[in-house]
Amino acid sequence: MGWPGPLRHSPFRAIWATTVLSQLGSFIQIVAISWTMASLSASAAMVALVQTAANFPMILLAVAAGALADMFDRRHVMLTAQFLMLLLSLGLALCALLDMLTPVLLLSFTFLIGCGTALHAPAWQASVGELVPRNQISSAVATNVFGNNIARSIGPALGGAIVSVAGAGVAFAINAFSYAGVIAVLLRWKGPGVLSGHRPNFIQMVSGGFGYALAQVRVRNLFLRTFAFGFGAAAIWAFMPLVAIRLGGGAQLLGVLFACFGVGAMFGAIASIAIRSRYGIGALVGVAVMAVALPLFLLGLTRSVPIAVFAHLLAGAGWVAVLSTFNVSVQLAVARSHVGRTLAIYQMMAFGGVALGSATWGVMADYAGMPTALVAAGAFLAMSGMFGALFALPEPTAEQEN
Repeated sequence: MGWPGPLRHSPFRAIWATTVLSQLGSFIQIVAISWTMASLSASAAMVALVQTAANFPMILLAVAAGALADMFDRRHVMLTAQFLMLLLSLGLALCALLDMLTPVLLLSFTFLIGCGTALHAPAWQASVGELVPRNQISSAVATNVFGNNIARSIGPALGGAIVSVAGAGVAFAINAFSYAGVIAVLLRWKGPGVLSGHRPNFIQMVSGGFGYALAQVRVRNLFLRTFAFGFGAAAIWAFMPLVAIRLGGGAQLLGVLFACFGVGAMFGAIASIAIRSRYGIGALVGVAVMAVALPLFLLGLTRSVPIAVFAHLLAGAGWVAVLSTFNVSVQLAVARSHVGRTLAIYQMMAFGGVALGSATWGVMADYAGMPTALVAAGAFLAMSGMFGALFALPEPTAEQEN
């Protein structure tokens, strides 16, 4: 029996498989960083700033990275990002093993590794259309989401166990070596190279990307909805280590909560297909936003481990349904010549929302308490979801420009 759908294409299959392994290492590292910060600082704001440091590079670099993805060989852009993250992760591991980490140093490493992610993401997502036929782009995006959620389901539980048994330094080292597979595949892959024709300068590419994307009303509205969703949903990520501590657990419980989020995301990716086909993408996004808002209320109002497990399962399902739907809408609604930059703006809005939301809810938690911050985030997300439903999502085009 052959490979299903986009996995029939060997370049996509190879990059997808090694990316899943790399993401597995990344989720191991996420748990290690989160738990290390919770061990180094008692401040809710400092713990929440881990998510800000990880996601803020998307605000600073995503559009520039998208322009680079449209200007240069995307394979070279991805290789540069992978080598950068490999070196930084090795440095983080060394500092942890030598017991040199401080909250500021940990945030600095997190930010710099996030810069590598910001450089890599637009090039990788824009490369999907070069690895599979156009009619399989939606399936390829779904396959990427599925792979990410495999890593998200397994990696955190492994991360929690590794941190508990061997320490954060070992977890960081494992992540560093997880980049090797992607690097090896990218070195072998012969992509389409640089787009033919005259290459505009960098400023023209960046401004042109903004102008093209923002001129389309529905795409512009999607960006605003994406930012609002990331801002509210950020609380689930920002407070996960503190929720684990509040429930009387340690690094292993934190790993379980991260893993539950991933398992929920996997089921959400599957369920969203049926909901989308029967009720449309508008109804799917509306239900999915509320599926993230409700867990925030539950986590703020209860101290039950079973309820926390359920809340993270539900939040994972809603998270992936919203962002995968927005991602596909962007990919199919813009010209291929602009897809790298448009996806970069989308990523900037999504992760920028998470970065700013994490800092906001963290400061609120320091002053008003974490339960209040969780409930406030849930209320914001529910209200923004209802308001956003008034604006239609971009419709896929029958064909894209070249």
